[in-house]
Amino acid sequence: MHNLTLESVSRRLEEVERRLNEKEAGSTKDWRLVAGMFTGREFSKIVDDEGRKIREADREQARQEIGE
Repeated sequence: MHNLTLESVSRRLEEVERRLNEKEAGSTKDWRLVAGMFTGREFSKIVDDEGRKIREADREQARQEIGE
């Protein structure tokens, strides 16, 4: 095992902190980076339309169940 001196422990700690800082900087997840990335794409339009149809069908079924 290495001789553990205050200086060697300090160097090792600095290296660990440096690596952690690099890892944290590279793994930042921010939802704002992806907001709107599918806007205007044909597939997105299809998914939105189908979702809208499903929600409207659910609303209609709920209206019929309560007698509106």
